[in-house]
Amino acid sequence: MDLLLTDYLPLAVFLGVSLAFMGILMIAPFLVAVKNPDPEKVSAYECGFNAFDDARMKFDVRFYLVSILFIIFDLEVAFLFPWAVVLKDVGVYAFWSMMVFLGVLTIGFIYEWRKGALEWD
Repeated sequence: MDLLLTDYLPLAVFLGVSLAFMGILMIAPFLVAVKNPDPEKVSAYECGFNAFDDARMKFDVRFYLVSILFIIFDLEVAFLFPWAVVLKDVGVYAFWSMMVFLGVLTIGFIYEWRKGALEWD
């Protein structure tokens, strides 16, 4: 029974650390939020433009298109890290499977580039 508990100890530590981190992130906004807002305190400093009044303000469709394309390619590239870590263990089949995956990814990138999805003008 002790061996079983020691096998799950890293999981319990990870769960405890993640719960503590979650609690810190839930409490931190109350501690660092703007208490007495004045125009200088709430001025634009990160995004470069002043905050707008209406949350339903229209944005350019290209903004959404680029953000969706970024998410798609970012998630696909995230598959490269675990593959690279275990490349020696998985063999030739996994190597060529990833080459096919990267080929499809490259074809998709070329397609969106040719269609002008990355152009802002």
